[in-house]
This record gives sequence, C-alpha cells and structure tokens, in this order.
Amino acid sequence: MTARTAIVTGAARGIGGAITARLLRDGWRVTAIDRDPMAAAANLHVERGDVADEGCVNDIVHRMLAREGRLDALVCNAGFMIRKRLADLGLSEWRAVLDTNLTSIFLLAKATESALRASKGAIVTLGSTRAQMSEPDTESYSASKGGIAALTHALAISLAPVRVNCISPGWINTQGAPLSAEDHAQHPVGRVGVPDDVAALAAYLLGPESGFVTGSEFVIDGGMTRKMIYAE
Repeated sequence: MTARTAIVTGAARGIGGAITARLLRDGWRVTAIDRDPMAAAANLHVERGDVADEGCVNDIVHRMLAREGRLDALVCNAGFMIRKRLADLGLSEWRAVLDTNLTSIFLLAKATESALRASKGAIVTLGSTRAQMSEPDTESYSASKGGIAALTHALAISLAPVRVNCISPGWINTQGAPLSAEDHAQHPVGRVGVPDDVAALAAYLLGPESGFVTGSEFVIDGGMTRKMIYAE
C-alpha cells in the first residue's frame, strides 16, 4: 500500500511539531516546512522556506510532488504574533502577520489543488479562539485568525470533494512552561492543553473516519470559550 503523504507548515516546534510527529507515527510520509532548521527523521523531508513567498511555496510543492508522486494532506500551521499598541503597529508589521498566517494558506491551497483533488485529500488549517475573543494589542493576529475560519469554509466549497477544516486552539502550552494550579483550574476540563491534543484532532480530520466532515471549525480549548466569567 502506498504511504499517505502530507505537507505540514510551521513544523519545527509546538503544534506543528506535534502534528508532524503524530503523522509520522501513523505511517505518513511528511514534508515539513519551517523557517527554522529541523532534525531529520525517517519518512520526514525537511524544507526551509517562507510560506508567505509564492515562489518559495510553488518550488517546495513542485519538489514534493516530484519526489513523492502524490499529496494526501495539507496542514497549514505556520503563524506568528506581533503584540503592539494599535498606534505603534506599522503597516509592514500588519502585512507580515497577515501574509504568514493567512495569505500562506491561499498560496498553499492554490499550489496543491490539483494534487489534492487527485487524491481526494484533506486540508487542516490552524486558527485560534482569538477569532472569537481578544487580548489588547493583538489586532493583526486576531484578524488573521478570523480570516482563517472564513477562508476554511470558502475552500471547502471551492475545492470539494477535497475536505477542508479548521482547528482553533485555546491555551496550548507549546513551550512546556511551568504552570500553576490556578492556570489548570480555570479550564472546565481541569488542565491547560498540550500540542498532542491538537495533533490528535488533526490526525482525525485528515483520516478516513472524518470523511463526512468539511467546512467546519473545531474549537479545542478545554471549554474556556463556553465558560461565563463574572467579576465578584
């Protein structure tokens, strides 16, 4: 049986790293894209590049298809935040966040459309609960994540039968930082999330058991966005 193949962006660490590791454990062949270096592994091909650059994206996809012969899944995880007061946020900074977090998904979907149609594959985008709620000074990041949710359902319709779904994490401890009992207790499930929580959902959405699921957003936040909070 031919191994399933995937592209994962922002794969060097955190959620992207966990998704990459999960897919490799499940028998996938993975092309991992990141600006930062990654360690080699069996069935893992590493590409350093900028997913906000159309030429770079097209070149990586072309090389991947020449090497693997097919593409079954695309995971669009690359993203970053600039936290600045609105008055201090420059237009170039705004555009840099939107280009990496949102425009890259458009570029990747466009470059992989034919291959994903051929395999009747799937796309998973990584949004955020910040599409529904915000902290101060996060305008560019929140705008990008809201755009991802909308772009996801648009792609699900335009690319059908390719399935396209969005995962929107809440607090995920991507750095392994020490946390307090209060940090965990504020979540209805009793703990802060870890990258493997998101990776498990991504594996489901890319697999055959989710064959009737497309155009959906899956909030994975331990129940925080459903919790009503009042000042006492």
